[in-house]
Amino acid sequence: MPAIKNALLRYRIIDRAIRNEYIPFPSKRDLRQLCEDEIFGSSDGTHICDSTIEKDLFSMRMEHDAPIAYSKRNRGYFYTEKNFSMDDVPLTEKDVNAIKAASTILHQFKNTSLFSQYEFAIQKILDRAISSSKSISQEEEVIQFESLPTVRGNENLELFLEAIKNKKTVQFNYFNYSKNEKTVRRVHPYLLKEYRNRWYLTGKSELKDKVITFGLDRIYDPIVLEQKFTVDSLFSPDNYFKHSIGITVFNELPDEIIIETKPILSKYLESQPIHHSQEIKEIKPNGNHIFSFHLLITYELKMLLLGFGKDCKIISPPHLKSQILSDLKELLDNYNNE
Repeated sequence: MPAIKNALLRYRIIDRAIRNEYIPFPSKRDLRQLCEDEIFGSSDGTHICDSTIEKDLFSMRMEHDAPIAYSKRNRGYFYTEKNFSMDDVPLTEKDVNAIKAASTILHQFKNTSLFSQYEFAIQKILDRAISSSKSISQEEEVIQFESLPTVRGNENLELFLEAIKNKKTVQFNYFNYSKNEKTVRRVHPYLLKEYRNRWYLTGKSELKDKVITFGLDRIYDPIVLEQKFTVDSLFSPDNYFKHSIGITVFNELPDEIIIETKPILSKYLESQPIHHSQEIKEIKPNGNHIFSFHLLITYELKMLLLGFGKDCKIISPPHLKSQILSDLKELLDNYNNE
């Protein structure tokens, strides 16, 4: 949500706190905690700092003529004009629609405890801070998001998030598709990652002594142990998936992937690159584009390229081209054998 909208929401929360006759003279800390609780569903100080509240108080005085003063005796803030209120400062229709859209997005995770607190926080903003004749249900009629069945395992997101924050080891049973069995794993959890509506846990496996990514849908009976861990100094959340599409990573240098795409697909790739390393190397007279990427050759990458069908041709590296040709031949054999 843009900063200006967050600021206007904080102004309203601060205004209500200062006007609260039952708990007068709120301190700077009180205002910060109230804003965090209203907007983010927590008051642990991780989202809003004291300097932000100081700037808000200054802006409310300068931009909205709020008669805010500080009482040294009561160690808190008050209005010198008793009847002043910030309720007259409206959010624009764009602001309202942006918040409603955010609420609709979060609604996709309504069965996930980790996100339910944020959905509730946004709903409180809509109920208390915004005066609008439109309802959320009306907004949903013109904005439709992809809706997929809830994947099992998502109910454990909060457990893993707390373990990551507190640097505590987790233990769970992990289902192996190829062996059709569960095995016990003890993992130092580092990172939660979402890919195509599925959640994954990345952490250091005590069994294999290396960083591995686990699908939450394959995790059963997770528990957080009291055993603390130290994050491997070589692990970087920003770099771990840097050369991957999807969630597969292995200890190799990335290849330079070069593909040729037909004009329509080229426009799609220009408007929405598939990876941050994407570059246009050449545009041919017929409109075809030559794109390059620096990526690990993973299952997800091959599936993506195969999904482009006849509009995409792999130029290099040769071993990727051979793998794709082999997959296509096997695909054809599957149909020819019917």
